[in-house]
This record gives sequence, structure tokens and C-alpha cells, in this order.
Amino acid sequence: MILRILGGLLALLTFCSCSTSSGGPLVQARNERIRMEPAGDYYVGRRYWVKGSRTWGWIRKPKQPWDKARLAITNERYKRNPDRFPEYRPGGGPTNGFDHNYEYKLKGYFTSDEVYDPTTNLILPEFVLQDYQLMNKSPGWLFSPKDRMNNMRLPRTHALVLSKTP
Repeated sequence: MILRILGGLLALLTFCSCSTSSGGPLVQARNERIRMEPAGDYYVGRRYWVKGSRTWGWIRKPKQPWDKARLAITNERYKRNPDRFPEYRPGGGPTNGFDHNYEYKLKGYFTSDEVYDPTTNLILPEFVLQDYQLMNKSPGWLFSPKDRMNNMRLPRTHALVLSKTP
């Protein structure tokens, strides 16, 4: 009897650890698509606009999964952000953050500088944007299928945010 219970617990723990560490079948399938991306001198960026924040979004190298992405603040020395609009337009029209959750192919580089964002209370890497190309206006979830896009806060599923959450 005890052996059956221990066997059942072992099977349950094995199943749970596999699905948790791998992120589940949806995450695995997306990571496989990401691994098929062409190599090159570019980055993939997911715009993640948080109201009042100066963060641009999550940036990763091609072939890297999103959990390896870096939340960054862009330096617009050479190229302005795609959403360079006022934060509020009384007459309507696009505003800053209109492209929340859009996915871009980015040309640029990370500097060795870090920038403080008082809204998120994070010190983040600086990314110098040189050019961009819109890849997808509706790429879906970012880190987990359970993610809900919310422009009032950062997703709590990323290790960077988890480490800063009280």
C-alpha cells in the first residue's frame, strides 16, 4: 500500500516538474518556432507599454526564448520609437503606447549603461535603437499562455519582475 502511494507521488512529482520546467506544450511549441528563426545581426522586441513608465519593452536575440529577454529602455539617438506620440491627445488619434504587445525586428545594440525608471523602480539596460520593422501586430502571450496584457503593470511571470516584487 505504501509503495503504491509513494509510486503515485513520484509519478505526480515527475509529471509536475516536467510541465513546470518546460512551460507546458504551448510554450514548448512556441520556443520551437523561435529556435527556427534565422540567425542574424538583429533583435526581436515586444513592445510592453506600462502607463507612465519609460521602459520600451522586452528585447531578445533571435533564437532565444522570451524568458531570456531583457526589459529595456531605448535610446532614440539614431531612430525614434515607433510609438513616438504624445501620451494624451484631447482630439483623439494615436498616443504613446498604441503599439502595446506589437512585435518588432530591431536593429541596434545594448550599451553598457543602465537607466533608472522611477515608475517601475527598476534599473534597466539601455538599448540604442537604429531601425525597426513591424513583424506582428497580434503575437499573443509573452511569457506564458496565462499572461494577461495589462498596461498598468509589468507581467509578474518574468524572473526580473518576480525578483523586484515584494
